[in-house]
Amino acid sequence: MDKQQLKELVIKAIEENKENILEIGRKIYQNPEYGYKEFKTSETVSKFLREELNLEVEENIAVTGCVAVANANKKGPHVSILGELDAISCKDHKDSNELGASHTCGHNIQIAGLLGAAVGIVKSGVLDSLDGKVSFMATPSEEFIQLEYRQQLKDEGKITYFGGKQELVKKGYFDDIDMCMMFHSLDMGENKALVGPESNGFIGKKVQFIGKESHAGSAPSEGINALNAAMLAINNVNALRETFKESERVRFHPILTKAGDIVNVVPADVQMESYVRARTIDGMVKYNESINNALRAGGMAVGAEVKITEIPGYLPILRYKDMDNLFANNLVGLGIEENKIVDGGDFAGSFDLGDISHIMPTLHPMIGGVSGNLHTREYEIVDEDLAYLVPAKAMAMTVIDLLFNDAKCANKILDNFTPVMTKDQYLDFLADLDKTLD
Repeated sequence: MDKQQLKELVIKAIEENKENILEIGRKIYQNPEYGYKEFKTSETVSKFLREELNLEVEENIAVTGCVAVANANKKGPHVSILGELDAISCKDHKDSNELGASHTCGHNIQIAGLLGAAVGIVKSGVLDSLDGKVSFMATPSEEFIQLEYRQQLKDEGKITYFGGKQELVKKGYFDDIDMCMMFHSLDMGENKALVGPESNGFIGKKVQFIGKESHAGSAPSEGINALNAAMLAINNVNALRETFKESERVRFHPILTKAGDIVNVVPADVQMESYVRARTIDGMVKYNESINNALRAGGMAVGAEVKITEIPGYLPILRYKDMDNLFANNLVGLGIEENKIVDGGDFAGSFDLGDISHIMPTLHPMIGGVSGNLHTREYEIVDEDLAYLVPAKAMAMTVIDLLFNDAKCANKILDNFTPVMTKDQYLDFLADLDKTLD
């Protein structure tokens, strides 16, 4: 059987199971859960892999993740298809739950696409013709939110890192994987897909401004106003913005998570969260230090202490054109017009697949089928076939490209690949970022 015949079997299997795939995407959409709390979502994924595909599933990896491996006894490259379990906070979205959680991140679509690709690869019977392993991994906690909860998990020894893929690297779940793929949803307008996105990385940051309380009406001169320190700090960073290189796409976007206790007491404890984003690792480190200086200066101006806790965020995503080309060709094979596929994209946001892209070849296209910006009240799914089924088919077909015929395609990519970081170097880098500065 030739490669095209295998692809046709995959497409047929996914079409025959279309309603199952769409239904699981809808179910997860209706039950959003925050990072490291995706217990029901993970159970849904595990049950599907086990009962629908007869795969052995390892559960509770990195708290809530799960993974199943097909062709586990075969030699050859190991390709993993990933999907993310967690939701984002968008309380104003019409489908948010009582906690304000919603899948306006599109992660429910990723999971359905992951399971759809698994259906295509397993139920079609093509595994015997593939010369390598294929795993299906549902990863937790991509959205970098609810930092206090994640700090609690860290303090309890349940996690080391706030990001799910970081934690999975630490725990060794990527050790025997050679390359991986996943996708994100995006409002593509008149286009259908995008391959080869570039993104920022970031360093997470919690900042505490420590002043001295006093009566705000009768004795403000006896206090040290930590809120004023925070406001000055933000303005200091704003004064730096013209010094940020345009090419680095630097972003600093703080929120105050505590701005005081009561109105007639000078605020003595003010707390801030933010990211420092940039396009390169060097830029992240350089501008993070500049911003730290600006934050400290806000405290110095009024005599407040400033405590900065650095949290390892995500690395910029790297592009592998050989992987992009395979996927784009498969989109064309599925009837997507070539002029509707955008080559390259510039995103100032961040993806934790960026971390993995420094260790191994990765694929991270963006697929349409949704309208409205991600993480906003306007987001909605408008074309289920494009959103769910097209990426499932294209990823499964790309796996065939990689592993067919003694995995010649995958081996060629791997032979020409040099990691930016080894696993140990990557973990050392994260450890260097994990610190508190007074």
